[in-house]
Amino acid sequence: MSPTFKSLSVPNYRRYFTGMAVSNTGSWMQRVAQDWLVLQLSSGSAVTLGITTALQFGPIVLLSSLGGVLADRYDKRRLLFVTNTVMGLLALILGALVLTDLAAVWHVYVLAAGLGVVAALDTPTRQAFVVEMVGREDLPNAVGLNSASFNGGRIIGPAVAGFLIEAFDGDTGWVFLINALTYLAPVIALHRMRVADLHRSELAPRGRGQLAEGIRYVRGRPDLMAVLFVVFCLGTFGLNFQITNALMATAEFGKGAGEFGLLGSAIAVGSLAGALLGARRTEVRVRLVIGGALAFGLLEIVSGVMPNYGLYAASLPAVGVAALLTTTAANSVMQLSVAPAMRGRVMALYITVLFGGTPVGAPLVGWLAEECGPRWSLVVGGVVTAASAALAGSYLARRAKITVRATVFPRPRLSLEYPVSEPVP
Repeated sequence: MSPTFKSLSVPNYRRYFTGMAVSNTGSWMQRVAQDWLVLQLSSGSAVTLGITTALQFGPIVLLSSLGGVLADRYDKRRLLFVTNTVMGLLALILGALVLTDLAAVWHVYVLAAGLGVVAALDTPTRQAFVVEMVGREDLPNAVGLNSASFNGGRIIGPAVAGFLIEAFDGDTGWVFLINALTYLAPVIALHRMRVADLHRSELAPRGRGQLAEGIRYVRGRPDLMAVLFVVFCLGTFGLNFQITNALMATAEFGKGAGEFGLLGSAIAVGSLAGALLGARRTEVRVRLVIGGALAFGLLEIVSGVMPNYGLYAASLPAVGVAALLTTTAANSVMQLSVAPAMRGRVMALYITVLFGGTPVGAPLVGWLAEECGPRWSLVVGGVVTAASAALAGSYLARRAKITVRATVFPRPRLSLEYPVSEPVP
């Protein structure tokens, strides 16, 4: 089997991967449909769209750490049974409200917040469960394949959602119902797993101060703190494409639901390529996180100044490659460099930082787009992300006593000089 797909040789992971591929497609269908529904119900308000996004990701700030504690304390497979079932029920309720013409903005707010609460418990559990299926050696590969599955759904889901919305004359209800059905796939996959083949981590005992213990652990690791800083800026200011794509499609280029869905697929093509590139790597270091974030920031700036819809869509795959190389590298670094008993709490902090800034960033991006135009929301996001990568790289270079030298003659180049006795991050 190709090294890119090595983890699929593990039966438990193969079942899980298949189930999540189906569910990821449905989830991306719902994301597009939810954004479109909000724009319909609010007469195209970017601020309302930003508030909805903030409500969906806001619980991650408050509850992800609790999800990490639960992941370290309880059986992760059983927890995932519960979270996937509840998320399917929430999608079913929203679909029923839309199809009965009862949906209002406040319904979307409540259900988006509910989805955020469940996701806050699901995400760190799901992240920490991967190593129990494949073991430490194959973890970077499995992380890359998970991202590939996520972005495969991101390619198919938005395009299908856009087609269905147009086919049903703007009615998003059927999209939500289809998503509810897709949650059956991971539930069945979890049920069919061979429990004896799992590489189960030792469960943390019940006790006080477990959350604080996880925070202290990360604070004592400068390399992890640098990764979290870059990921925070990337997630808060850079990865707001569900807002920026909607506004670029409608306000900037005057397009409809189909073209909006295709923008999501365009960035997902690059994201899928980035995830597969990440899956091929057997060793991941912090410098890949920093380099990827720097490239992402510069490419997002380029996207923001594209003059028409076609060129904007064409620029998004490169942005997707950089985004996924960065996040998959960050995910692997956080998981592989921590003690197994701390993995759930550390991944909860990672998820909190990656998505937790969205409640601040999403409304800010929506406001900036309304006041200055959608292009500025992309340019500012790119500048902030690139600057964070430069700052983190400079910080780690000083700690490792790395000297950066620039020469002009006989040819321009940058060289790094560092003590041989100290490892390069």
